[in-house]
Amino acid sequence: MKLLRYGPRGQEKPGVLDAAGAIRDLSGVVSDIDSATLAAGGLDKLKGVDPESLPKVGGSPRIGACVGGIGKVVCIGLNYSDHAAETGAAIPKEPIVFMKATSAVQGPNDEVRIPRASKKTDWEVELGVVIGKTAKYVSEADALSYVAGYCVANDVSEREFQAERGGQWTKGKSCDTFGPIGPWLVTADEVADPQNLDMFCDVNGKRMQTGNTKTMIFPVAHIIHYLSQMFSLQPGDVIMTGTPPGVGLGIKPEPVFLKAGDEMHLGITGLGEQTQKLVAD
Repeated sequence: MKLLRYGPRGQEKPGVLDAAGAIRDLSGVVSDIDSATLAAGGLDKLKGVDPESLPKVGGSPRIGACVGGIGKVVCIGLNYSDHAAETGAAIPKEPIVFMKATSAVQGPNDEVRIPRASKKTDWEVELGVVIGKTAKYVSEADALSYVAGYCVANDVSEREFQAERGGQWTKGKSCDTFGPIGPWLVTADEVADPQNLDMFCDVNGKRMQTGNTKTMIFPVAHIIHYLSQMFSLQPGDVIMTGTPPGVGLGIKPEPVFLKAGDEMHLGITGLGEQTQKLVAD
């Protein structure tokens, strides 16, 4: 199923796409597509629902983040060897882990706001993984059974904040609006192989990133296993799994960064697409 949340910010309702791509209202079945619904086994309740039997949503409502009530957003850095190379970094021996504040999460087509002090705001298309049940000390063989679904994520990053001002990467990753996810939460049963998904990112109509999840250094199953040895993953948690090459920081001879008026357009095969306008904060 392709699950989504639609409506004004903070008032999103649960929905599902039907076979024709129309939004159907799920409010009569679940209260939201969020951590509480996932923890209560809400996906099992949805399995028997025929989208055609649900009320059709008219117009073109705003699409919100595809999951609500997120407890944490865990990100994996330098997880594509060619992206590590373009940034001049060594191939990591273990996953590089950092956090993105949940206050950065927003809808897939909402405006991205460039922080007032920003000089180096950058784009990163990534595969997002939404956890469906508590994962602690899980094996790599069982790891994918803990996934509720997958989504498109844009790990927007302020490179100066991230790398030039001391401390950890989190402060360059957590600016408000720096975490668009969605449009859909595509349930795990519809993604045959999370390690064979094409992905792209265009900036102002120019293709900047082209990649495939098969070139990840650490695949999704290993990431879930690895993280669960250190802390539990809870229903509704989101993992952003890294970006392929083509980010602004890696452009030669001079890096290119985002400015107000620019537009990002990104997507992953089968998971949908996002479009964001950049505005000054």
